[in-house]
Amino acid sequence: MALKVIKVAIVGVTGYSGLELLRLLKNHRYVEIVSIHNTANHSRMIAEAYPHLKGMYKITTTPFDPLHIMQEADIVFFATSSGVSKDLVAPFIAAHFPVIDLSGDFRLPAEDYASWYHKTPAPQTLIDQTTYSLADFYSASTTNYIANPGCYATATLLALAPLAQHHLLDKHNIIIDAKSGLSGAGKSLTTASHFINANENVTMYKVNQHQHIPEITRQLQKWQPNIEHIQFNTSLIPINRGIFISAYVKLNEDTSLDVLHQLYTSTYYQKPFIRVMPEGTLPNIKQVVGTNFADIGLAYNQDTKYLTIVSVIDNMIKGAAGQAIQNMNHLFGFDETMGLELIAQYA
Repeated sequence: MALKVIKVAIVGVTGYSGLELLRLLKNHRYVEIVSIHNTANHSRMIAEAYPHLKGMYKITTTPFDPLHIMQEADIVFFATSSGVSKDLVAPFIAAHFPVIDLSGDFRLPAEDYASWYHKTPAPQTLIDQTTYSLADFYSASTTNYIANPGCYATATLLALAPLAQHHLLDKHNIIIDAKSGLSGAGKSLTTASHFINANENVTMYKVNQHQHIPEITRQLQKWQPNIEHIQFNTSLIPINRGIFISAYVKLNEDTSLDVLHQLYTSTYYQKPFIRVMPEGTLPNIKQVVGTNFADIGLAYNQDTKYLTIVSVIDNMIKGAAGQAIQNMNHLFGFDETMGLELIAQYA
């Protein structure tokens, strides 16, 4: 049976995630991008601002208009910064119109959002009508509003999911060392992301304060309810793309690397974007850059009883636009790999 081509609108198209959506959706056989929008009141051909799109898109950015979007499109992606979509999406939620939100505005309850994002949250009544969807564990929902997970959260949750789902994590010993390339900081220039400070340097930031901490903890609690806290630190490293998660955890029972490797292999056996490395092998960032893969490797210390889990993703694809497309594929009944069969940019 032929599948219907769906019409897509993108809000916030000029950010890294929005541009990545344009790049990836160009090769999705069942997608037509019908409109792209900014939150400023101006119009411009997208290829004028971004010459790499010349000959690929003849489309103009237009001011945001929810009624126009719902009349012309079948789904809208919000690739806006946190603090923007919460003020724009009420008409879509009221109309039960499909939305995939790449920002953090609907990942947390209102009270937690205010505490961690330091912004005024969306009304809880709107948040209650959304679904947080880690795409590789997607389950059908009665809502059409999908909150796409954060990049650090994606890599961390995929690293810990097999253990939490089997209640194997020692709740007092969950330590995450998370490192990200500079694109994870967004396009706005800061002191930390300035070339002279970022080049040939590693900087730890938002220690015990990163907004993805409650997002990770909430999902872990759904799998293993006794988890209360995690130790989570983030660092910027001088590369464009990529997240490298080093998780150090203790387990609730004695085990072996063979048993743990089998647990991960069986958990991810039918998940096409999760690749578990062979025993004794750990992944590196370069093998996933430019792809929607998450590669995971394990090392177990029989003396200390600590399991080291390494999880690597491309933060702009698996951590943002690629996972959003994967969620869209689920929502519309496409094969989840559609438009995402990508080979790493290894060189």
